[in-house]
Amino acid sequence: MPGYESIFNPGLLHHNGVFHLFARGVRRGYRRNPGPGPRFLDYASDVLQFRSSEGLDYEFCGVLAEAATDGARSYEDPRVQRVRSDGVEHVVMTYTYLSGTATEQPWRIGLHRLAAVDGVFEVNRTSGSVIGPPGVPNKNAVIFNLADGRVALMHRVHPDIQLAVFGSLEELVSPPEGYWQGHLAHLDRHVIVRPSPGSSAVGAGAPPVQTQAGFLLFYHERDGAGVYSLRVALVDPATGRVLAELPKPLLEPELSWEVEGDVPNVVFVQGAHRLPDGTIYLTYGAADRAVGAATVDEAALIAAFC
Repeated sequence: MPGYESIFNPGLLHHNGVFHLFARGVRRGYRRNPGPGPRFLDYASDVLQFRSSEGLDYEFCGVLAEAATDGARSYEDPRVQRVRSDGVEHVVMTYTYLSGTATEQPWRIGLHRLAAVDGVFEVNRTSGSVIGPPGVPNKNAVIFNLADGRVALMHRVHPDIQLAVFGSLEELVSPPEGYWQGHLAHLDRHVIVRPSPGSSAVGAGAPPVQTQAGFLLFYHERDGAGVYSLRVALVDPATGRVLAELPKPLLEPELSWEVEGDVPNVVFVQGAHRLPDGTIYLTYGAADRAVGAATVDEAALIAAFC
């Protein structure tokens, strides 16, 4: 891809019969840091958009969101989801927002609304917001509706996945005074997934997939050796709380391009779509260099929880 070196960690939206992929693209020219500090130098990433009729061969559609020195110096790990609020359906992109180094801000969650125009998506430039508790490193956000229509946010204040619930999308963007202070004061109450023994962190992956048994949450886990795997939990649509988790990963790094890359041994799920026949199509990043896709049978997956 001209101007980009690594393309990975893709969000997904199926719209009007077309698969739309929203991937993190790292601009050419970055290099490994030989000293202390960040892993790479001169590292900046944008959100790139691709589309495909069958989910295998994707065409590049352009840069959806471009980082800048006066705002986000990197847009990372976009997730795209449909969310109902006040009777209207919105297409919302969440991503990790990395500020310029002069601000000394930690990574946070960014949010933009998207609109389909002539078969591709565009960013609503006036809708950009940074959400979540101020001043706290926070990422891996997915947004979805609970059964009663409330808007739920899964996010990750290291090392667990937490749940925050709001009356509307507008309330998520501009919560009542003191909301996040109260959330942080009782953070343990809001935890819905913790790392398994021997692992260091978990994070929400794809927006939950609705099934008759409940929501399927595909998420990532980083083990003690730094290996990222794909895991799955069953979530209660009424509360957003986890009903059950499968004890073993659904997918682990195995192929050469999953094992070798800028960050080795990574599969990082970010997109999921249920096909009419019950097949669930997943998109994931591999070793911080490439994009992969996989499928799993919904019925078999649900049966594994029994």
